[in-house]
Amino acid sequence: MSAHLDKPMIFFSFFMFTADLRPDDADYAQVVIHHMQALKDMGYDGFDLHIAPQLTLADCQAAVDSYARLKEKFDKAGLGDMAFSTNVGTTPNFDPTSPWQQQRDAALAYLKTRIDITAALGEPAIMSGPFLYPYGAFPVTDLGTPLWSDALLDWMEPRFATAREPFVELSAYAADKGVTLAIEPVKSWETPPPNMVSQALDFIESIDFSTVPGANCGVTVDTAQVVMESQGPQVFRDNIERATRHERLHYVHVSAPDRGAVHDSWIPWELMLDTIVPVFKGPWLVEVFNAVTPFDSSMRMGRQRFWRPGEDAPKEGVPSAYDIARAGLDTLRGQLAAAHQRQSALHNHHA
Repeated sequence: MSAHLDKPMIFFSFFMFTADLRPDDADYAQVVIHHMQALKDMGYDGFDLHIAPQLTLADCQAAVDSYARLKEKFDKAGLGDMAFSTNVGTTPNFDPTSPWQQQRDAALAYLKTRIDITAALGEPAIMSGPFLYPYGAFPVTDLGTPLWSDALLDWMEPRFATAREPFVELSAYAADKGVTLAIEPVKSWETPPPNMVSQALDFIESIDFSTVPGANCGVTVDTAQVVMESQGPQVFRDNIERATRHERLHYVHVSAPDRGAVHDSWIPWELMLDTIVPVFKGPWLVEVFNAVTPFDSSMRMGRQRFWRPGEDAPKEGVPSAYDIARAGLDTLRGQLAAAHQRQSALHNHHA
């Protein structure tokens, strides 16, 4: 990822198909492989895979071996040249911000298994997602009253401070495994902070990584999260500059605000790409959330889902998952090329 690529690496998110790869299910592995081969034929360079949580640390450790075996199936199916990244979240049982040492220790062990899975899938070995604070775990008072606004931010502050120590060890472990960590801020009506890129950067910059050779903890920027949560174009530019100043921009998710098709969406392409392209080398992710369990309920999706070839019956008037994936790839390639042309024209103008 260090060299600028004439053809940038573009991945596709498996959130289009599933939130659980079921790595021990041999039959489902063939379904996953069928989708991957179709996406590879379209021209995608890799895939972003959600690593489903487990309830116990023993199950988490067993999952490492399961995903390693799944990767062997991918390789045998002719997918050995494809790259992978992972989408990981923490849970209330495995919470690195917990005030309880035992729970933080469990969270650290849990996240180490996620790093092991990411490493097993191969390069570029990026672990992205909301793995700082448990996704969707909104706090309440002893009387059951939810905390919002300043009260929520005040409640989160000591938890972020508490998480610094386990994140030093987590970063050291990731560096040893060759895995890049990319914390993804997620919008406030899905989960408590970090909701904005600035909040994730505040946390990362509060940690002393000087004792961790090769520490590579940074952020994921998701276009949908930015459009729905951030404060405006100037703050966006400032955050990108801030993230790249110390090489902390590790992953960019290109996703529509409604989490549907990318090719005809409200993504502010020129504003965003003209800010990111000059400083970011990739990879890029086309991320579409299909209305499949659990996204249909967790994201309150009312639209019809894109039907998945080989899994669903075709729906009249509804595009297939492959149609949406192909259009997303073509659109992102075209938008990146246009951004590079604008960048080149600007450079020539000032030369």
